Amino acid sequence: MNTRTHFHRERTRYIKLQNKEPTLIKSNLSANECGFDSLELNPSIRKAIAEKRYSQPTPIQSQAIPHLIQGRDLLGCAQTGTGKTGAFALPILQRLAKRRKITGPKGISALILTPTRELAAQIGESFRLYGRYLNVKHTVIYGGVSYRPQIRALSRGVEVLIATPGRLVDLVNQGYIKLDKTETFVLDEGDRMLDMGFLPDIRKIFAILPEQRQTMLFSATMSNEIMSLAKQFLIDPVKVWVAPQSKTADNIEQQVMFVDKEFKTELLTSVFTDESIKRAVVFTKTKHGANRIAKKLNQGKIKAEALHGDKSQSARLDALRKFRSGNARVLVATDVASRGLDIEGITHVINYELPNEAESYVHRIGRTARAGSSGVALSFCDNEERGYLRSIEKSTKSTVTIIEDHPYHSQAVAAMWKTKKPSTNSSKDGRRKRPWSRSPGKQGKSSSSTARSRKPGGNRFHPAQQRRNNTKRSGINASRPA
Repeated sequence: MNTRTHFHRERTRYIKLQNKEPTLIKSNLSANECGFDSLELNPSIRKAIAEKRYSQPTPIQSQAIPHLIQGRDLLGCAQTGTGKTGAFALPILQRLAKRRKITGPKGISALILTPTRELAAQIGESFRLYGRYLNVKHTVIYGGVSYRPQIRALSRGVEVLIATPGRLVDLVNQGYIKLDKTETFVLDEGDRMLDMGFLPDIRKIFAILPEQRQTMLFSATMSNEIMSLAKQFLIDPVKVWVAPQSKTADNIEQQVMFVDKEFKTELLTSVFTDESIKRAVVFTKTKHGANRIAKKLNQGKIKAEALHGDKSQSARLDALRKFRSGNARVLVATDVASRGLDIEGITHVINYELPNEAESYVHRIGRTARAGSSGVALSFCDNEERGYLRSIEKSTKSTVTIIEDHPYHSQAVAAMWKTKKPSTNSSKDGRRKRPWSRSPGKQGKSSSSTARSRKPGGNRFHPAQQRRNNTKRSGINASRPA
């Protein structure tokens, strides 16, 4: 049995013997009940916070920071846009400001692991702003760009490293990074890490971290997989629960426009005649769709940039730079930007296509109404997406306002929404029909001609039955179309 396995078993046994569950702190506090001064942060950190015009900590910050300063492990659950980055960045900077420890040119004092390049860059920017008067060295590493600048930055010595899993494992294997002196480890967006298949890399990283460390795990949702991960790697953690799963922020006005699918692009162009839409993110399901919509908007004199996984890192950073600076009014993105995109002044989020999961919807619209501001989430819903909209309303326990006053309003889709008409593929008793079920003929017999006529050149029987019919037809009348 290796040392690491023995450590985990002994730690699990200890927690079970002590019968300790994670200390649950479920917030009833508003952010205004506790100021940053009461958190006893370093004066240089408070000065940097004041310059950002943050007068009050968010609920997760006011609950998590005191425990993290004491060195406790933490399991944090909060929806996107609630200040999770500050919740772990401020305690890390506080510790580094109090006790500067030299780790060597390849050593790291604090490691933050995050799933995407955009989120890593955003966290790096937060450390730069909060630690601007502390002279804390930090750097960001991620894939899709050259190794050389990252290796040069690491060789100069880094106290805080923000990294994506793949590039971190590569540089560790090449000997450019050592984690044996890491005192603080943060796993951010844990649920998305698992969704993106990073669990093997996470386990490799945990295996080389020192046993004596402070560990924080932040996630927007608390699935069984996240709880299992927490039990493996956290020791007697404090659990901070700020917002339940799939709950939208109260300061987001949610609206929907019913439209036929073929008129969505025209509707989107007409929406941007509203001058109150200063800066908007438009979400699509596909990379091709993002490119197509951005091109269409630019043709209509609406400056737009596309952001998705097929773009190079330099192109993605350029798109974000233009959007932040105001050179682009619209950012058309896939779900790669639904988390980690923290840009001030986003007034609207537009769901060009509704996601099929309520959780994705919550993360998308969380790009607006950040840092206490308000925002609008506008969704386009065609006939095929009515089920998604119902699922979103049910999961989020909220009602989306219907906007009918627009030139592409579909009365047919709206009528079907209001009457809650079942889908055409459902039987009268509500049970879903099999796509190959036989339709009774006039004499009570199966009518294969009716079934075949539904789709030119084929039928809707079970595939095996279809093959038998094709074989019979080929023997009887070879000229008849299959």
